[in-house]
Amino acid sequence: MTNTIPQDKSNGYEQIAETFMRARNPRIGPATVRQWSKTLPPGTAILDLGCGHGYPISQALSDEGFVIYGVDASATLIASFRERFPQARTECAAVEESEFFCRTFNGIVAWGMMFLLPPDAQTTVIGKVVRALNPGGKFLFTFPHEAATWSDSLTGRISISLGAERYEQILRAHGLVVVGETVDEGENYYYFASKPDLPPK
Repeated sequence: MTNTIPQDKSNGYEQIAETFMRARNPRIGPATVRQWSKTLPPGTAILDLGCGHGYPISQALSDEGFVIYGVDASATLIASFRERFPQARTECAAVEESEFFCRTFNGIVAWGMMFLLPPDAQTTVIGKVVRALNPGGKFLFTFPHEAATWSDSLTGRISISLGAERYEQILRAHGLVVVGETVDEGENYYYFASKPDLPPK
């Protein structure tokens, strides 16, 4: 009988989870995410894709009074997330397989996650994000601005950025409008996209 090695749906992050939690710089990202969150209805539900241990991105959103949903495929990271946010809804699963896409949100965040996926999975996730956003909902995600392939500094696995031009094409093809972009203190490039409101009756 042949033993099948289970696929690591965490893209290598379960193996280095403790190292990642120690290495994550808490000063990078939360200010930009907090500013973006001010465009959302107060206290609304936000889905954090690839939430990790929740610090500092979900922490910033929680501090602003939002209801947090977190999904991550690393059992160690999601366990830490649950300890930090016992009231949050959580799921240990690959982002592209998340059951949270069966409900809707006014805001969805994918910080430092999208480029860990293969290109076809990135497109799939964006399509699911669009379907899970309410009309007028907002999507924030980060990626290197230029198309690139590189080895993740912690896992050694291949990461792939499709580049700003291609991401905008995918977003528009799925009905999202890019309403802003910026770069944070860690030189992470952000796209802010919005789902159009329903036309008035």
